[in-house]
Amino acid sequence: MMRYFAVVSALLCRLIVPAVAEEPLRSECLAMANAPPRATPVSLRRIAAKADEVSITYAGHSTYYIETPGGIRIATDYSGAYRTGRLPDIVTMNRAHSTHYSLFPDPHIQHVLHGWGDDGQPAHYAMRIGDVYIRNVTTDIRRYFGEDSSGEMIKDGNSIFIFEVAGLCIGHLGHLHHKLDETHFAAIGRLDIVMVPIDGTYTMSLDGVSEITRRLRASVVLPMHRFATPLDEFMRLIGQQFEIDQRSERTLRISRDTLPSTPTVIILDGV
Repeated sequence: MMRYFAVVSALLCRLIVPAVAEEPLRSECLAMANAPPRATPVSLRRIAAKADEVSITYAGHSTYYIETPGGIRIATDYSGAYRTGRLPDIVTMNRAHSTHYSLFPDPHIQHVLHGWGDDGQPAHYAMRIGDVYIRNVTTDIRRYFGEDSSGEMIKDGNSIFIFEVAGLCIGHLGHLHHKLDETHFAAIGRLDIVMVPIDGTYTMSLDGVSEITRRLRASVVLPMHRFATPLDEFMRLIGQQFEIDQRSERTLRISRDTLPSTPTVIILDGV
């Protein structure tokens, strides 16, 4: 009998130990946003200490390519029309217009993340792929072009995707159609780099997106989805606390150590 109980106990231990040992996925950017001043999670300090560089390349429209120190390649608002370099490992999409998604992406792309729910439920991501942790915050989108935010909206039809890598918190606002409330800002947490649509019409007004940009107060603002928007107008609206850095290249290489001390709008070539 004692031998029987010993065998059963051993089997139970095998089942229980992995469940206890396995740490749940968590956002370091949210942990930092919710922590007391100057408190930095140990795991984020450990990553940041390496000062690994992330490469961000503007491809066109709302598509940026993010390359992580671990070799993971991500394309945002991917339709397949804006390409540079090798095929991405991960693509994110939003469905406001066909220029922001593809229903038939290259089958060799390993991870295709829709910013909308395919099953009637909001899209939800909290996943680690290689050295990047990816999550999303959903927002609503207009049903038809030309409507304002007072019209009927498709709930949770857009996603703000957030990429946490090498101690950096990188956000892409997607095809944003309305102002963000306190629950959105709380869910987004801290951002070091934010990609912001500045067309002023197809997404939301320059006033509205400028207000969101000021509130997020990321160290680096990367404009996108610009069309004919005067950059001077955007700069005037976001305020004098932001500096401007216009570059002749399409790629930004950046790490925790090289973030600007003053919030800066970096305009890469092609924007």
